Amino acid sequence: MPELPEVETSRRGIAPHLTGQTIRQLIVRNAQLRWPIPDDLAAKVNGQEITQITRRAKYLLLALKQGAIMVHLGMSGRVRVVNAELPAEKHDHVDLVLASGQCLRFTDPRRFGSWLWHPSPRSEQLLSHLGPEPLTDEFNFDYLYPLCRNRKAAIKQVIMDNQVVVGVGNIYATEALFASGIRPTRSAQKVTQQQLKQLIQHIKRILAAAIEQGGTTLKDFTRSDGKPGYFKQALQVYGRAGEACDSCGSTIKTTRQGQRASAYCPSCQK
Repeated sequence: MPELPEVETSRRGIAPHLTGQTIRQLIVRNAQLRWPIPDDLAAKVNGQEITQITRRAKYLLLALKQGAIMVHLGMSGRVRVVNAELPAEKHDHVDLVLASGQCLRFTDPRRFGSWLWHPSPRSEQLLSHLGPEPLTDEFNFDYLYPLCRNRKAAIKQVIMDNQVVVGVGNIYATEALFASGIRPTRSAQKVTQQQLKQLIQHIKRILAAAIEQGGTTLKDFTRSDGKPGYFKQALQVYGRAGEACDSCGSTIKTTRQGQRASAYCPSCQK
């Protein structure tokens, strides 16, 4: 599914086209997403100006003069800015038509995404329990070390917990652990202080690089301009089970964690 870099790439792509624009019409072709689109959403947003496009975790927040639209891409969702006259296709469920003649088109074949409304999204229960953003100063050793000291859970599960830190999904957790030399199954309480400092640095570095390069190329993800991201070229272990590790030549292995595959190098990661 789209992870933090993919969502941030989408935000950066749509923001210049939406910010300062007035919403002319909200068209909902299929309201049955992960959560049904509220029946009164159009009445709340039509005629309002979009003041800012921000992101919290994997939510795109379209701030209006009053309230905000909260968009989640789910497993296969994407947003594009297109001409409002462009005919919709089968999985184009929502159009946010702008006074400019363009529209924000939401496409989601699996319909696990969502379009929600909240008068104050920062206090919305879907966001209020979330941990810090990984690329902010709040996510640091002094914050993470106390959370890991008494946790027997695997370190990968800890850094993928949105209540600990948001947006470190499977791909980027896998890559950051490899870069840090930490096996994904190691108990969080057994990760040394030095390793934890390195892990935080690598999480920040890898996420920043992925955002800069446009996200990770996944089957269902394309950027707001319709082009795929390019970070997949740089992946060291994710999706490479059975291949030789570029660092030591050992065969990359996988294990299952939380119903997800965890790739690792048995020689480089301890």
